[in-house]
Amino acid sequence: MHLSLLQPIIDRPGPWASVYADVSHDTEDAAKQQELGARAAARQLAEQGADQATCDAVREALAGHRTNGDSGRAVFATGGEVVLDAPLAGRPARPFAAWSPLPRITPWAESAADDSGCLVVYVDRTGADFELHSDHGGEEAGTVEGLDWPIHRTATADWSERHFQTAVENTWEQNAGEIAEAAQRVFQSCGAKLMLLAGDPRERRSVHDKLPEQLRAVTYETDHGGRAPGSDSTALQRDIAHIRAVHEHDLVADVLGRFRAGAGVGGTDPAYAATGVPALVEAAREHRIDTLIIGPGGTDAGREVWVGPEPDQLAVRNSELQYLGEVHPSAARADDALLRSAAATGAEAVVVRDPSEAPTGGLGAILRWSEPARH
Repeated sequence: MHLSLLQPIIDRPGPWASVYADVSHDTEDAAKQQELGARAAARQLAEQGADQATCDAVREALAGHRTNGDSGRAVFATGGEVVLDAPLAGRPARPFAAWSPLPRITPWAESAADDSGCLVVYVDRTGADFELHSDHGGEEAGTVEGLDWPIHRTATADWSERHFQTAVENTWEQNAGEIAEAAQRVFQSCGAKLMLLAGDPRERRSVHDKLPEQLRAVTYETDHGGRAPGSDSTALQRDIAHIRAVHEHDLVADVLGRFRAGAGVGGTDPAYAATGVPALVEAAREHRIDTLIIGPGGTDAGREVWVGPEPDQLAVRNSELQYLGEVHPSAARADDALLRSAAATGAEAVVVRDPSEAPTGGLGAILRWSEPARH
């Protein structure tokens, strides 16, 4: 997953309030329960040493949410300000409020890993409508209109009609090109991970063929749904759910394959993968992490490391940070410290649910380059 959403909290000094809350609004007394939950979270933060201004900011943010169905929020605040208020993919697995040197961002990553945004493009001859589908449902993401004349072919065969039909073909092709360009722009801006084309087979195939190669690799087609009002269907929703699940499975399989190959399993290649907190901390300090791999519940995740205010200031022992310019290090969880560092250097993260497939200890990384051999 891309970690760009975390940018607002990466470089800000702590300590941080991190709250994972259930903000569902599906019962008659939901508003009252939400207010009570917001107060309880603020009280828990105060008991852990949080300042009053930050506690008040968190309480106001949580009390103000009104969402139908299963819904959760991750709220991060410091210095009396909510810096990031992010939706979760459903209710949090374990609601909690924490006051700590670093924001508790790993539970957010574990939730976000299940939410592969899918951009659905409803295509017809004159344009397309865009919808972004995620665990929070579908939302409009824009529209594009092409030429509306000529778009209908005729059945006659004289010269003038053949000329007209050629113009129709040119219009279709021009519109398909405009739709493809718009789809690429929307895909890049909305954070989707895959695309689904719906509509007439010929029209969507024309659009598909005009997409850049990299985008075609994550683009699928469906015979269900279309641009006309009322054409949405249960079958289309099943298609969206299916390709999202397939995409996540393939992504994890690809990352694990590269991780095992980089670790030199069965060979003598240089190590382009790392496991174990000491090796991961060293790689993070040197900005060598390309993809951080997280196995929820791993024994290394909660291991204590030492951090400074900068994302690359982390060490296994507190004395090490003095050599990195930090004389007052703080203790933090290894998973949060490594995830913060990964986000700061433009790395990605992948969550592996199966403990038998995850790296030993639950944390691992694919590296940008191997560590030079020491002699």
